[in-house]
Amino acid sequence: MAPGKYHGIDIPFARHCKIEPHSFEPGVCRLSVTLDSDLENNLGMAHGGLLLTMLDISLAIAARTLAQGPVMTVDMQAAFLAPARGKLISEGRVLRHGKSITFSEGEVRDEKGVIVARASGVFKAVRARPGATEGGD
Repeated sequence: MAPGKYHGIDIPFARHCKIEPHSFEPGVCRLSVTLDSDLENNLGMAHGGLLLTMLDISLAIAARTLAQGPVMTVDMQAAFLAPARGKLISEGRVLRHGKSITFSEGEVRDEKGVIVARASGVFKAVRARPGATEGGD
């Protein structure tokens, strides 16, 4: 898998957050990150913004694998369930895919398999704007 490529697209903010592609299959996306001090909050655990970013991207790319093009987040609900430390893996899964709207859910787990955060989201298929970089996730 190409470093920094997320289902064939470049997501600069994901690279900035050191989020790595893990695996992709139709309707499923897995990403990973290994925490360091740049990604932690003042309590020494994963910053909530990192967890939300992992969830947003993994849910959106799961949707994108079925939409076969860019999607945008319309709504996302998330909950933080436990402190997150060490290596983290997010998994996004499509619940229902329609012509223009896809519903996804997912979670972030630590290396022991404990769910540290979960989310559900709604994603809309969009066309790339002329001249825009391919993306939308």
